[in-house]
Formats: sequence, C-alpha cells, structure tokens
Amino acid sequence: MEDHTFADKVIEFNKNLHYNGALPDRFQVLNPYFDNPETMDVMQQFYHKYYDDSIQRKFMIGINPSRHGAGVTGVPFTDTKRLESICGISMKSAHTHEVSSVFMYDMIEQYGGAGKFYKDYYINSPFPLAIVRRSKSGWLNANYYDDKELFEDVKDFMINTLKKHISLNIDTSEVFILGKKNADFISKLNKEAQLFDKMTVLEHPRYIQQYKLKEKQIYIDKYILALKNKSLE
Repeated sequence: MEDHTFADKVIEFNKNLHYNGALPDRFQVLNPYFDNPETMDVMQQFYHKYYDDSIQRKFMIGINPSRHGAGVTGVPFTDTKRLESICGISMKSAHTHEVSSVFMYDMIEQYGGAGKFYKDYYINSPFPLAIVRRSKSGWLNANYYDDKELFEDVKDFMINTLKKHISLNIDTSEVFILGKKNADFISKLNKEAQLFDKMTVLEHPRYIQQYKLKEKQIYIDKYILALKNKSLE
C-alpha cells in the first residue's frame, strides 16, 4: 500500500472529526464539515495544495476555530478572503473576514509566503470544532477554556486530538502555542500526557489585531524569530 501524504492524513482526520462527549447545557459544538459541503471541498483543496508530501512539520496550536474563520473554511486561521486572495481557492457559499486571519497571513507573507510557511508548519487546535455559548443575544463564539465545566468535559477529547495531530508526522521537540491562556491549559494537558518537549508561547493573533495594532510589526518579527529559531540578539 502506498504511503499516505501529510495531506491525506489531515483530510482523513477532518472527515472523521466529531465530538459526542458531554457538554454543559449552555454550550454547543458546531462541525463545519457537516454544516456546509463546500467546506469539505475547499479544505481538501488547501491540504492537497500545501501538504501533498511526507515532510515532518512543526506544530502551531490555536484555541478552537471561530465560526467565521476555520469554522467556515475548515482551514485554521484562514477566512474566505485570504483563502481566495492568497491561497487561490475560492469559496462560493460563504464570505468571511476574520481578524486573526489578517495577522496570520501578514506574518506568513513576511515568513516567505504560504508555500514556504506551510511546508514548515501545521496549524490546528486541541479542539478543532467551533464552540458556541448561548447568551441573551443568541449564540456567541466560545473558547474551550471559558468555563471550568466545559474544559473538564472536553479535556480527554483534546488530549486524544493532540495525539492524532502528532501522528500526522509532527516534530514534538518544540510546539508553538498561540495565546497565553491557551498555553496555560495546553501545559496542563502536556504534563498529563507528555506530548511536547518544549512549549514556545506567542501572543494570539486576535489579541494583537484588537489591542496591539500599532505594534503589529514587532509581533510579526517576534513570531518569525521564534519560528525560524533565531535568538532576539
């Protein structure tokens, strides 16, 4: 049997992705691949374009997808605008703009472009489905760590998911965690499951775009220095 490429393994992982564990009453999990058939299609196009090889990659870990970013495209930190303008993959059934995606692709451009970046890095989440919380004004995006009970419910699923990500052919010597609060929780999982040797924490793209926009270039430089493993001296 021929070897499966990195792309084949990611696509297989996404096709089989579902959460049927417990959740607190006020939370729901959305699966983008079930909600929109085009999501499955563009996700496959993306991975075939950038991951059609068997190269080992380093791992960058987000929180969980938002409804407007990966929750629509099936590609982490990629809204439909950048999926089309940078990756050359158009999506007819949805049009989304997500602030995290803006930062990520500005950084990727300075790294050397999408082709170079995705050859070196794989981005995903410990909880790769969108989580929403019921509020008075309707359903809002939620993070897996927003609620203690929610975290306890999804913790084992997250450890299992991280192990599946690693099995794609991930270099576990150093992992890059986006968001300090995310890193606190991944650290707990790492202590329990011994997944990664070293954790490098970077500010979350959404935080940078919302609160540190004037210093954005400083954060892009910080990312690139960390990702290319160069010291700040």
